[in-house]
Amino acid sequence: MPHLITPTGTQHLSGETTMGLGVPGYAHPLVAPMEWATLTSVAAATGPHRSAPLHWTVLNVANGPGARPDPHCLEASGRLRNAGSRVLGHLDLAYGARSFGELVSDAHRYLDWYQVDGFYADRAPTERAMLPETRRIAATLRALRPDGHLVFGHGAHPYPGYAESADQLVTFSGPWSDYRWSQVAEWTADYPPEKFCHFVHSMPLGHLEEALRIARWQGAGTIWFTDRTDKHRTVDPFEALPGYWDEIVSRIGRGVSE
Repeated sequence: MPHLITPTGTQHLSGETTMGLGVPGYAHPLVAPMEWATLTSVAAATGPHRSAPLHWTVLNVANGPGARPDPHCLEASGRLRNAGSRVLGHLDLAYGARSFGELVSDAHRYLDWYQVDGFYADRAPTERAMLPETRRIAATLRALRPDGHLVFGHGAHPYPGYAESADQLVTFSGPWSDYRWSQVAEWTADYPPEKFCHFVHSMPLGHLEEALRIARWQGAGTIWFTDRTDKHRTVDPFEALPGYWDEIVSRIGRGVSE
């Protein structure tokens, strides 16, 4: 297990780094049309890719690409891409339990059906023993989409070697009650903030400024904060817009929500 230090011990903070939003995956466009439309508006107002507050959005059709092309998902993701933001296909690594062939098949369908800009490898393993197979998967995904963006959705700090195989790592995903007391792995200081992502749910508006400070102290360049809760893990808190959407967007990029 990597050595952990408190957030104030990191040296990531930089006024020149553009913090932005990574959307873990909204509900289907028929269920969450406002969410998809809002993201498109923000992307169109702030410019392409990492210079914008909206860094990327995960497209998750049916815990993957689904069995056939979905015209509603194609339309929603196409509008977002045309506005200048990345759309990543959701691949479930199941902490290393899914077969290589299944993952490659899913990746092909995302590319063929939705022309995704890369992949979000959810439930990525964290152990050193799983690193060689995860590297193999990452190399194949990069071969399929050479200019694609790859994110490992660990949800916790993995063995340091994983950082070399993906563009970004999600090193925290969980409730505010855990995040406010969280620690950061010492090895992350060797990388810039754009390497790391934090996803936090169940966070009241009154703690937004504190959460942003924690993210900066711990060196996370991409974040997603929401007041939605998981309701005993029966609901995905990241499927809808946070209640304080305008506030969080204005804190990160002035004027983009106007």
